[in-house]
Amino acid sequence: MKKNTARAIALALACIAPTALALTPAVARAQNAPQYQPAGVLSLNAQASADVPQDVVDITLFYEQEAKDPSALTSTLNQRADSALQKAKGVNEVTARTGSFSIYPSTDRDGRISAWRGRTEVVLKSRDFAAASKLAGQLASIMQVGNVQFSLSPEAQRAAEQKLTGEAIKSFREQAASSAQAFGYGGYSIREVNVGHNGVIPRPMMMMSARAMSADAKVSAPMPIEGGTSTVTVNVSGSVQMK
Repeated sequence: MKKNTARAIALALACIAPTALALTPAVARAQNAPQYQPAGVLSLNAQASADVPQDVVDITLFYEQEAKDPSALTSTLNQRADSALQKAKGVNEVTARTGSFSIYPSTDRDGRISAWRGRTEVVLKSRDFAAASKLAGQLASIMQVGNVQFSLSPEAQRAAEQKLTGEAIKSFREQAASSAQAFGYGGYSIREVNVGHNGVIPRPMMMMSARAMSADAKVSAPMPIEGGTSTVTVNVSGSVQMK
């Protein structure tokens, strides 16, 4: 009985094998067949850019001091920063925050610590350039102006991107229509489209030197500041089916 069963299984496998071998080349050809690409597909890219006035200013104020005792130096630096922050609280158009704080040793020729140097910063931020300038001038007797930077607010960036998106889409459609006509088609339909933002590229500005104002000078006049522009760009890319 076992011999008959073995012969039956062998016979069944012999019948199946030719069929499998016959199907294998057909399956291979189907897998290697090139994917169908419809005719009349056109890839396009459109872009819209604008230089938008920067509407935010950051003014970094700093104070540096040297002392023999690091604890006393820390106290002095904190008092300077706290004094500047307290005066800034009275100006509603300007926000003030603490910036970087550092204390490091100075060594003599023998490598021994001879003194300690420290630096503290306060950063003023505002959309009102005149108010920020006036406050920086009022704080000149407490801290020096170390840096002035301009940027674009998120609200201004979004508003610019919304406007530029419409312009870029319009340009994309115009390109699609003119290209379809040039190729002898009567129109087109959109297959896929992507809208992307390139972010904000600020134009380089000359930064104010730390020596522009002396903390020892009794200056209350506002310092002149003027922002530049940032370039906002929107890209629209995709493909259309000419028909």
